[in-house]
Amino acid sequence: MAIDLHKSAFLFPGQGSQYVGMGQALAQQEPLAAQVFAQADSILGFSLSQLCWQGPSDDLNDTAFTQPAIFTHSIALLRVLLARLPDAAPVAAAGHSMGEISALVAGESLSFEDGLALVRERGLAMKQAGEQLPGGMAAVLGLDLERVEQACAQASQDTHSVIGVANDNCPGQVVISGDEAGLLQAMDLLKQAGARKVVRLAVSIAAHSPLMVPAQERFSQAVDRALLRPASIPVYGNVEAAPLQSAAAIEQDLRNQLTMRVRWTETIRNLASAGVTSLLEIGPGNVLSGLAKRIEPGLQALALDGLDPAAALG
Repeated sequence: MAIDLHKSAFLFPGQGSQYVGMGQALAQQEPLAAQVFAQADSILGFSLSQLCWQGPSDDLNDTAFTQPAIFTHSIALLRVLLARLPDAAPVAAAGHSMGEISALVAGESLSFEDGLALVRERGLAMKQAGEQLPGGMAAVLGLDLERVEQACAQASQDTHSVIGVANDNCPGQVVISGDEAGLLQAMDLLKQAGARKVVRLAVSIAAHSPLMVPAQERFSQAVDRALLRPASIPVYGNVEAAPLQSAAAIEQDLRNQLTMRVRWTETIRNLASAGVTSLLEIGPGNVLSGLAKRIEPGLQALALDGLDPAAALG
């Protein structure tokens, strides 16, 4: 089945999709993409483009830089796609975690400038919160969501700590987040419950957990400064996995996003229920396309990173 551009949704990746070299070939081949990277460099006051293209990887993986880097790459690719294929108008958009801000730019709710300011402040706020309230995250493979929730609830009770589901990525892949004591206890319980694998992630923050309250407070101030408009298409938010269009609904979702779980499985299922038949992943990597195929095998999913959009979709 071919990609149907008239029944497609655009997906935008979040943190974890970055890699050194991201967007370099695109910018070399497409003046529109080069302009987006140059604009980001000018706004931020440092060479984000060189960080994306040359590293070092330690800096690119620092959340304060990762988030604007992924955002800029995503919007550069989006601009190229829309210029090369003007008919590629999505019926909806969604973004995983910080990718929601990229989706809001695609939905014309945010300008590129305001979106870049938001992801920059979001990354800085999360880094600061991680220093104030240290924690961690772990990926759990091979258990259903309910069993992961039960283990987290028990670990939280046993250790009097904060631990819960951060990302419901797809059936059999859940990410948990919390403070050190709760995380270690939950990891042990999940292994005992028969998880195929429990992997500690290389992060020192507890994203999408109550430990991000300081970050959410700082980020909310950045949301206050951004000009949010009603979206031109439904943008599915992370908090409720539901379509957002009014500026007020979008603002509310952003204000709650950092401390609440990413309901990605529900998001993809809701897109399918709304009549979407094709998904285009716009940004670095192909993580979301892979997840979508596991959530809704009947959907067509294509990651555009590294592809010529016109050739891939024409």
